[in-house]
Amino acid sequence: MQGTPFTWSLAWVASEWAIRIVMLIHVPQRRNPAATRTWLLLIFLQPWIGLLIYFLIGRITLPKRRLEIQERAAARLRKAQGQWLANARFAEADIPPELNQAVTLVQNLGHFHILDGNEFELLDDYDGSIQRLIDDIDAAHDHVHLLFYIFEDDDTGRRVAAAVMRAAQRGVHCRVLMDYAGSSRALKRLAPRMRRAGVSVAGMLPVNLFRAKAARFDLRNHRKIVVIDGTIGYTGSQNIVDAESEPGLVNEDLVVRVRGPLVSQLQVVFLADHYIEREEKIAEHELFPDPPFEPGTAAAQVLPSGPGYRYANAQKAMVALIHGARHRVVVTTPYFIPDEAFIQAMLTAILRGVEVHLVVSARGDHALVHYAQESYYETLLETGVKIHLYQPRFLHAKHLSIDDSVALIGSSNVDLRSFTLNNEITLLIYDAAVVAQLRKVQERYFAHSKLLCLEEWVRRPLLKKVLQNTARLTDSLI
Repeated sequence: MQGTPFTWSLAWVASEWAIRIVMLIHVPQRRNPAATRTWLLLIFLQPWIGLLIYFLIGRITLPKRRLEIQERAAARLRKAQGQWLANARFAEADIPPELNQAVTLVQNLGHFHILDGNEFELLDDYDGSIQRLIDDIDAAHDHVHLLFYIFEDDDTGRRVAAAVMRAAQRGVHCRVLMDYAGSSRALKRLAPRMRRAGVSVAGMLPVNLFRAKAARFDLRNHRKIVVIDGTIGYTGSQNIVDAESEPGLVNEDLVVRVRGPLVSQLQVVFLADHYIEREEKIAEHELFPDPPFEPGTAAAQVLPSGPGYRYANAQKAMVALIHGARHRVVVTTPYFIPDEAFIQAMLTAILRGVEVHLVVSARGDHALVHYAQESYYETLLETGVKIHLYQPRFLHAKHLSIDDSVALIGSSNVDLRSFTLNNEITLLIYDAAVVAQLRKVQERYFAHSKLLCLEEWVRRPLLKKVLQNTARLTDSLI
């Protein structure tokens, strides 16, 4: 009997070392160094606990069944869009030669061509953008498609849902996709009422270990997409939720309203996600019901990203454009936990003489994430990046501008989660007039921000430094 405890102890130690050795080989595969470091640190300190957490949230691949459906949807919709483009009465955009490589990169990553003839309207009034959306839904005559990470059962959610239900009762085809985790309350409370009114509502990326198409609970569809009648589109950072959804914080966002050929690309992304969840074939005449038209002069392309793609699409595009910047880069994001390539792109831009600005909220909505974000400030300040801490509200907007020529607006944060785990959507707009609109928004941010000073920042309390550096070790988990 005396040998039993020793035998079990030896077996336990052996199992821990077996986990460490196996995971040392497995974890680095198709994973960036920062994520590899985080996971191996956890596994080496707590092998069994680390293995369990890794099983739950560490594998970044989607279920095989979901990937097969995604590929079928993508192939079908690429064919449909190809037929639509062949009949289109417009040409692809003629852009400056220095942007050709960026356009080619985005096309190869996301499979969408650059299209000319678009009109963009930037909406930075939170309640105003919701009302504009409701007005467009009330004017719809053929279809209304909505996809949101958060569609909340609150005043804002109920107002938008009421507009969609009114449209359905007029005979408009209404389809709504809500992320299973981000919109859990609305799927339980609001969705049944919408379905009774004739609206098709589906949850995206269901969390269930026993379902073939289920996903890890932290692999989320973070996109925000609206397509109305195939002629009006919306995307950006704003969810369907009250601005004051978090106690003590008021959200501020940026939404872009699109008219023109580019709406077809938003439509393709929506329909692909819809098919993945519902496996419901929609008649091709409903995909692009109206001939393309050219209400504006702006050239742009859509870039979807997520774990179903081979590369970190949004990250690749952002890093490449920062490396190509000549004069000025402005990065606006609520969550800044970048990978090494992004940091190096910013620092190299500074060394090339480019003016680089980072706009973030002075206050965070998640303490651990905010501490991890702050751990990057000293390095950036030492190199010359200007960090603006936005004061009035929680700045949830997500956009970049490169010189006077390119604007990136969408749902992707500058963090490892958005780059590798979430399904995201980004518009790349190659138009000086749109960049000028965005510049006005950015100048307002600057005017209502505190410009962080290196001398002041390095004197922050030791405890705060420890918390920031410790939080940074979890960058692949938050």
